[in-house]
Amino acid sequence: QVQLVESGGGLVQAGGYLRLSCAFSGRTFSSYGMGWFRQAPGKEREFVAAIGGSGRSTYSADSVKGRFTISRDNAKNTVFLQMSKLKPEDTAVYYCAKARGQYANTRSREYDYWGQGTQVTVSS
Repeated sequence: QVQLVESGGGLVQAGGYLRLSCAFSGRTFSSYGMGWFRQAPGKEREFVAAIGGSGRSTYSADSVKGRFTISRDNAKNTVFLQMSKLKPEDTAVYYCAKARGQYANTRSREYDYWGQGTQVTVSS
């Protein structure tokens, strides 16, 4: 059974940074694309960033380009989201997810396993 466990969330001031981690277990990690999504109170879940199984391809939402970077360490079965220049509007619960296949994907329906989420709060 696939398990995804996020960590690294917290409270940070605007302009600050955080690094989220997601530990993966239960399958061959490098065979799957991984993604990060977020959901703010009263809003729908939205795509943040995705990375292919090899790590060579990545995608980011326009709202986070130039500020957030997704990466993975296939030797450690972990995917990361480095977040910098944080803004109050980045406040949300952040979820990592496993893609159905090896490719990075921006659509949530292409992901079949999700972590429990980690709260990120950015104060102004």
